[in-house]
Amino acid sequence: MLKVGLTGAIASGKSVVGEMFVALGAHLVQADRIAHSLMQPGEAVYKEVVRHFGRDILNPDGSINRSKLAELAFGASLLSSNPAGPNHARPDDTSPVSTPPARVEELNRIVHPAVLRSQEEWMNEIARHDPHAVAIVEAALILEAGAAKQFDRLIVVKISEEQRIARFAARQKLNLEAARKEVTRRMAAQLPEAEKIKAATYIIDNSATLDQTRAQVREVWEKLRAEATEKI
Repeated sequence: MLKVGLTGAIASGKSVVGEMFVALGAHLVQADRIAHSLMQPGEAVYKEVVRHFGRDILNPDGSINRSKLAELAFGASLLSSNPAGPNHARPDDTSPVSTPPARVEELNRIVHPAVLRSQEEWMNEIARHDPHAVAIVEAALILEAGAAKQFDRLIVVKISEEQRIARFAARQKLNLEAARKEVTRRMAAQLPEAEKIKAATYIIDNSATLDQTRAQVREVWEKLRAEATEKI
């Protein structure tokens, strides 16, 4: 079986590319979904997150409010810091917003080890059922979490900066300037895209049409399938 990491910076289209691989026959799990399940009430990760970040991050039903947790971990976002709404500029929009210090490393120390263990268990389970499989883990922070060694191959999805901002703006219903600031804030917690590309086995450029992306995915898939077979 071939273990493959699928990563890329924010709004690069990782999930779209992942779905294309699944359509061709790959097995795929999203690290974000694993993290979400680990942060359900009663889980060990949930208890640690609440212990570190306080009960103010909880919804009335006891579940973790991911927006509140993200604000504490990454610093307040433009979306939450502008009471006029995301499509309105602040009067002092050219000045930096004063926010609490980010605690992203603290959150990562709690969540990442558990997510990595779950990913490894998932890949081992796939291998038991399908020794010829291509098992893909989609995750934004593979390199940042030191998880690249888990994988035989690493795919990086890239996109132009202007397209990243435009897609993020459309997804979050923001104007372009607000989207640019929010993308910059979030990417500060990630390696630059250029560094991810240096570590890649395969690069998929998602800047053009979906058909062009699909053609690249198909080409990479053929190589992955051949490599998975050779490993047996």
